[in-house]
Amino acid sequence: MAEEKPQAGTRGRPRIVILDSFTADQGDVDGFWSDVRTQGELTAYPRTSAAERAVRCAGAQAILTNKVAVDGALLAALPALRYVGVLATGTNVVDLDAARARGVAVTNVPAYAGESVAGLVLALILHFYYDVAGHAADVAAGGWARCPDFSFFRKPLHELSGKTLVIVGSGHIGGAVARIGAAFGMTIVRAAVPRAAAPLTTSPATEAAPADRMPLPQALPLADVVTLHCPLTEATRGLAGPAFFAAMKPGALLINTGRGGLVDEPALLAALGSGRLGGAGLDVLGVEPPPADHPLTDRRAPWAARLVVTPHIGWGALESRRRMERVAAENLASFLDGGRLNRVV
Repeated sequence: MAEEKPQAGTRGRPRIVILDSFTADQGDVDGFWSDVRTQGELTAYPRTSAAERAVRCAGAQAILTNKVAVDGALLAALPALRYVGVLATGTNVVDLDAARARGVAVTNVPAYAGESVAGLVLALILHFYYDVAGHAADVAAGGWARCPDFSFFRKPLHELSGKTLVIVGSGHIGGAVARIGAAFGMTIVRAAVPRAAAPLTTSPATEAAPADRMPLPQALPLADVVTLHCPLTEATRGLAGPAFFAAMKPGALLINTGRGGLVDEPALLAALGSGRLGGAGLDVLGVEPPPADHPLTDRRAPWAARLVVTPHIGWGALESRRRMERVAAENLASFLDGGRLNRVV
């Protein structure tokens, strides 16, 4: 492939480069980024490898990225760069210290996907409680036509009303999940997020929970469903591990639409294999995309019917993606005007 030539901005407008546009625009480069395009001369790349970053960004004053890393070495290679806009809430893809040292502003897009993620959480819960897809597949295969009764059930169905939903992480997304879960009649328990790495058996006296949060060791035995919405930190990495699953009552569900690293995947496999865990709905894994032989995507596993894995789609409702693009453009416009909208650095 011929080396790409850096493009200069024209008419005094900054040159803007998007390093990984496809997950957001799904190929609609011209239509999707209309707000960002008003801020400068835009070049959008569907995907960018580590080796391609410096050439593609040469001469750019602004970079927008979702998952492509902007590290210290890249920042040092781009003397014209003044701004990095993260097309997500988390900013771990940017070396913030290096950006600060070089005077490069960094922004993020907070709280844009709460309704989208919350909708997927309830969809995953409803999958286990009503098995809509499974029943529809049986009907399509002729199961209802062969049934001597006016209805048939593949499995016992349960109402959400009266069930206890434990939410670990009650920020924007967790709050949206709580609101929707309550509308279904679920009892909402907001659990305290661990602030320091410690065994799950840590007592409330050792790590006091906020007044409106129940200590996690007390909350887990109450849960019919546990859903994770806390940040991935050293204190929460592998939070859903052996002690976590042992504390849950038999038959309970785990939902993770947060970060893959919140779940100790071998411990999850063991909990599924033992039959103690009623099911798990995952929108994130520790490695994304997963390898072809990942045990959590093995359709032949004896517990496969109690596991649903979706490919990190929770954030991606069209309304959510459009909201992200609009806020990203507002962040950049604010920076160009000397403002600090959603500034991280």
